[in-house]
Amino acid sequence: MSASSALQDLLRFLIQEAKLPLSLALSKIPLLQKSSLSTPEQIAKAKPADLLPIIEDEKQRKQLLAAAKRVVKKRAAGEDAHGAESPSKKRKRGEASLFEVKAEQTPEELEAGLALPDGAAAEEELQEKVLFTNRAPLVLAMTVTLLKYTMPEQPLSSRLSLAQAYVSLTSRARAVSLGIEKDSAEAEGWGEGLAEVEVMGKRIRVLRRWGYEAKTDQPVESEAGVKTEDDPAAVKQEDEVDEAQQEEPALWGLDLEALKKSKTETINVLKAQSATTANIPIHTPQSARAYLFKSFDSPPSTASGKKPTAVAKAAEKAQNLGMLLQTIEILFQSWLVAITPQELEKRIWGWYVQVRPDVEHGVAGWGGKNELKLGKILALRRAADG
Repeated sequence: MSASSALQDLLRFLIQEAKLPLSLALSKIPLLQKSSLSTPEQIAKAKPADLLPIIEDEKQRKQLLAAAKRVVKKRAAGEDAHGAESPSKKRKRGEASLFEVKAEQTPEELEAGLALPDGAAAEEELQEKVLFTNRAPLVLAMTVTLLKYTMPEQPLSSRLSLAQAYVSLTSRARAVSLGIEKDSAEAEGWGEGLAEVEVMGKRIRVLRRWGYEAKTDQPVESEAGVKTEDDPAAVKQEDEVDEAQQEEPALWGLDLEALKKSKTETINVLKAQSATTANIPIHTPQSARAYLFKSFDSPPSTASGKKPTAVAKAAEKAQNLGMLLQTIEILFQSWLVAITPQELEKRIWGWYVQVRPDVEHGVAGWGGKNELKLGKILALRRAADG
């Protein structure tokens, strides 16, 4: 097995099997490799003391060991008579995408695998932080965070899908106005008659996920953003979310452009509203999540030196994403003490316009990248006496 394949296998194991956050997994890979703990088999044989210098959190250490032993047991059951994994199983396992949803995943496993990084930087660090990105992923990050407040009944998988649908719709409209693309599928009537929700003033065509329930033991966040299980207001909010889930099903954001290309008749989509998503193109949460993780780089450096490894670069981008999401949360929560989520929604685009990366006008600036200063986002916070 090549070093690259071994690295991908280890990263996949840490994220999908051990359920470690991506940023944490990326930061621990070099330490695991240095300690000759690069495979589930090696980790399963390790003693807890061997992992202590690598994984400080006791719960995560136990999680890692349990996952390694579980994987080893599964592989042993799939071995052939000579004790080797069959070529077909090995090939299928190797071909699995890092962000792929396994068919046997439960809703809880799906949602856990889509978790986004939590930033824990000091405000002084956020004030000085500068990222390097283009505009679309910033819209995606702001929208997926907003939907947590405007559509709290929707699981993270749905919020990612709906946010990506919004970004696709706005990007397509912009491309049409610049003459880069022809009329959008929406404008040509491909969404006619389909269920829809409104996100920041735009109609998003959706597919209802009837019967999808993802229960979680995580406490809800209070108004101040502190997770609590004892706060009566938080418990009330959780009850309201449960009631909303009973009334409104989880949703997928439909990919109308893909629907148009596939020439799937709208009537088939309408039938699928109460049946199955088979062959109906949606904006997958995995692609939206992967887009977020790869889009927020650090500004280019002119200093000469050793080029960072792919793992180090991915870890850096994951950390940058966490800091951006933390900054957006701080902005939103500063306003939510005084206005409703629906009122907040009306302000998002204006804020985006004020902080988005500067690029050339027109076609020349399409997809262009530039600096995104988190300090400019923090400057939009509601004044304490406002």
